[in-house]
Amino acid sequence: MVDDVMLAARALVLRDLGARRLDVPAAVDALDAAVRERRWWVEQWPDGAALVSGQLAQDVQDRLLDSGVGRWPRCRSCDETVPHELRIEPELGPDPQWVCEKSGVHVAPLGAL
Repeated sequence: MVDDVMLAARALVLRDLGARRLDVPAAVDALDAAVRERRWWVEQWPDGAALVSGQLAQDVQDRLLDSGVGRWPRCRSCDETVPHELRIEPELGPDPQWVCEKSGVHVAPLGAL
């Protein structure tokens, strides 16, 4: 069960990386490292399986920013002139959505950028 959950969550995040042309080795490595770490989380808390995809997306966002790759995914849905990113909402919940951090506009479900 854990393998299926983790592969499905990985696929959603990878799809969104690809949608923004960021499915490059550094980003995929960040994703795979986050998958390895979150696997333990799901093994310890099986009810967390419904929440892991959003957590994984947030982990990748943090890793990409910390590694110097930059903000991902950047918002393209509002008129804000300052570059900013989309955020996952709810932060810890099922059915994660990408939301503009400035306007609050729901942009797309995770995996559907």
